[in-house]
Amino acid sequence: MRVEEEEAKAKAMVPARRTRYSSLASEATPLLSRSASLPAEMSSSSHATGGRRTVFLGVDVGTGSARAGLFDEKGRLIGSASSPIQIWKEKDCIEQSSTDIWHAVCSAVRAACSLANVGPQEVTGLGFAATCSLVAVDSDGSPVSVSLSGDARRNIIVWMDHRAVSQAERINACKSTVLQYCGGSLSPEMQAPKLLWVKENLQESWSLVCRWMDLSDWLSFRATGDDTRSLCTTVCKWTYLGHAHLELAKEKDTLSMEACGWDDDFWEEIGLGDLLDGNHGKIGRSVAFPGYPLGSGLTPTAAKELGLLAGTPVGTALIDAHAGGVGTMESVSEIESKHQVADEEAICHRMVLVCGTSTCHMAVSCNKLFIPGVWGPFWSAMMPGYWLTEGGQSATGALLDHIVGNHPAAPLIANRAASQSVSIYEILNKILESMMQERKAPFLSALTEDMHVLPDFHGNRSPIADPKSKGMVCGLTLDTSEKQLALLYLATIQGIAYGTRHIIDTLLACGGLSKNPLYVQEHADIVGCQIVLPRESETVLLGAAILGAVAAKKYTGLHEAMRALSAAGQVIHASKEEKLKKYHEAKYRIFKSLYEQQLLQRSIMMQALQ
Repeated sequence: MRVEEEEAKAKAMVPARRTRYSSLASEATPLLSRSASLPAEMSSSSHATGGRRTVFLGVDVGTGSARAGLFDEKGRLIGSASSPIQIWKEKDCIEQSSTDIWHAVCSAVRAACSLANVGPQEVTGLGFAATCSLVAVDSDGSPVSVSLSGDARRNIIVWMDHRAVSQAERINACKSTVLQYCGGSLSPEMQAPKLLWVKENLQESWSLVCRWMDLSDWLSFRATGDDTRSLCTTVCKWTYLGHAHLELAKEKDTLSMEACGWDDDFWEEIGLGDLLDGNHGKIGRSVAFPGYPLGSGLTPTAAKELGLLAGTPVGTALIDAHAGGVGTMESVSEIESKHQVADEEAICHRMVLVCGTSTCHMAVSCNKLFIPGVWGPFWSAMMPGYWLTEGGQSATGALLDHIVGNHPAAPLIANRAASQSVSIYEILNKILESMMQERKAPFLSALTEDMHVLPDFHGNRSPIADPKSKGMVCGLTLDTSEKQLALLYLATIQGIAYGTRHIIDTLLACGGLSKNPLYVQEHADIVGCQIVLPRESETVLLGAAILGAVAAKKYTGLHEAMRALSAAGQVIHASKEEKLKKYHEAKYRIFKSLYEQQLLQRSIMMQALQ
């Protein structure tokens, strides 16, 4: 793929403007931003669609299900469906099946189209988003096992898998220059440590794999037959240096999207030099901006399986959290949107908080920003031409499920929730409101004055970057009542919010947890900024659908599509009550001290065992 002279100058070398976004919207100090357009191949004018509806399809594969969402030309959700996917968990090893996932995707797409009464000819374009899980396939595209069990179905190492902690430590000890673009160190959740683990532990599988792919790239490949990789996945999870294209464009006045960002010395040094064979064929010969049209669209086989038309445009994919960013960052009021059309710096004053099973904190800018313990800067990883900085928490929604689900009172509350057709969290929120009244507490947060949670139950991703960090709960008693569970639930939410404050001081939000009003309000109060919820709650699906809209050339670029299809919803304001602010300041100091205590305890025990 090649963008010619003028296009490269005008679009690839993005103007020096600033931008920033966030899932929970809030005024923030600008981090990173840039007003970037996509290459010319992506910027053609919209094609005629006759009298039929124009519908954009987004597919999101999460940890537990595949979802499909259909959106109209105003970005409004008109139909969605989901299908569960299988997962295997054995200690630190967490695995899935690409075959099972594709079947779930097809089921969800067909169901969504049926429920929304959308015909295949109305689906103008589609895009995929998925967790940053690692997929292994052979030369025929068949699954290759990545499991110690040898089960051929299990060809995906799930994003949250922590089998490669020691491999990550050895890679980080190399002190390669590529690590400065990952916050200074690689997480065991990234792909290089997982690849090294497979090579060291499953040599037969290693020899059989023809393609190693991020899950969202594999979905696009399965749909189109084009194995072009996304700058989102390769830059964020594979140590690909996307800005190499920018530097090359400056030298040659043209932008080649043949892979030029792999640091061969790094891969040789960590013992994975064999992945460089065949011009990096196993990990990616070519890359593309998110939304770039792949191949000739849907292949006849994939179209039949999905119930769509062959040739339907498919945009280069995004990681699910980044799709949430795309679907959220321009979720501003109509007045603000009109005012900021010519102000490319506006997006840099927003940050996206994508909160689901885990949480990602993302912001963009024109210039590189290096922050220890925070991933990036990643060039064009979410919005073409912008630098992305990304913090994160490995377990948030998953942590709440764990804390609540393992409590003795959980079955009783779950039964009550089921009888009322509400979530267990709605019941817990009501219990907390009642307790505040009973105890005459000055505010709801004050109920946890004696309970504190360090939420590092799956390690610390940012800003400490310590995969060995453990979760801590201070203030437990023998009480196993529903009220005690409600307090533990609230303290955990607060711990997660203090973790967010530890990473950033201002933000925007989307994702499953953003639908929980208590979760959102605690974040607003603890971080101290307003949070803007997008109009459409299914922002990851919207972000994926935007990729399809761009691939179908309905918009000149990703940013224009974001502006056209996103809108603001409810705004959550931080409390101005001084007593509440003082309370959270005190709890935040305790929060930070918990990790310091853990480090001291770890040191004491290491010395005892020497």
